[in-house]
Amino acid sequence: QVQLVESGGGLVQAGGSLRLSCAASGRTFSSLTMGWFRQAPGKEREFVAAISWNGGNTPYAHSVKGRFTISRDNAKSTVYLQMNSLKPDDTAVYFCNTALFGNDYWGQGTQVTVSY
Repeated sequence: QVQLVESGGGLVQAGGSLRLSCAASGRTFSSLTMGWFRQAPGKEREFVAAISWNGGNTPYAHSVKGRFTISRDNAKSTVYLQMNSLKPDDTAVYFCNTALFGNDYWGQGTQVTVSY
């Protein structure tokens, strides 16, 4: 079992920055690949970024590459998403995700709203 709790969302003007955090429970965090997804109103949930267990592999969606940075602190069982140069199109609920033994785990999500 893994429990994920996101935080750090909010309202920001276009061009601004936010840092999201996802705290995970369980002793297996350091072995897990972690991901961030987002879902805008009326749209399907989409992949944003992921990070391998040791941080050596960090794929990004094309739409956020160069603006967002995913990182992790295994000692704190936390994964982060630094979001810079935010655009109104980045407005969405952001979810933390991982998979363990064939099961998908999701957090409750944190709202990010980018105004013009």
